[in-house]
Amino acid sequence: MAKCKKSHKRFDSINVIPFIDIMLVLLVMVLTTATFIKQGVIPIDLPKAKATDKKDTKKEVTIYVNAKGELFFDKDKVNLSTLEKKLSSVEKTQTVILRSDKESKFQDFVSVMDILKRLGHEQLYIVTKK
Repeated sequence: MAKCKKSHKRFDSINVIPFIDIMLVLLVMVLTTATFIKQGVIPIDLPKAKATDKKDTKKEVTIYVNAKGELFFDKDKVNLSTLEKKLSSVEKTQTVILRSDKESKFQDFVSVMDILKRLGHEQLYIVTKK
């Protein structure tokens, strides 16, 4: 008669594969929701800069220049003369934020900067990606 040996399996280590699976699912969820962070109202692709200066601005006016060269004053589409009229009614101490698409013509950027300089606006921020 042969004796039956019972084999006992010892648990010396923890199976981490289910933990890794859960972490990967959480990582995918975080990455997919992080891409929907609001950049601005008008879709533009910002240029990159190495040094950025973030400040808390409460009163601000935003000017957009998209890739087609269209100008927007906050949410309203404007041309250069209308932009100048609207900016002339804005206080000189109020912050002006310029968001220009990296694919837009440099001339459009220069035209907006020329208007701001002519009207004496000094609180100007140009938004870039870090």
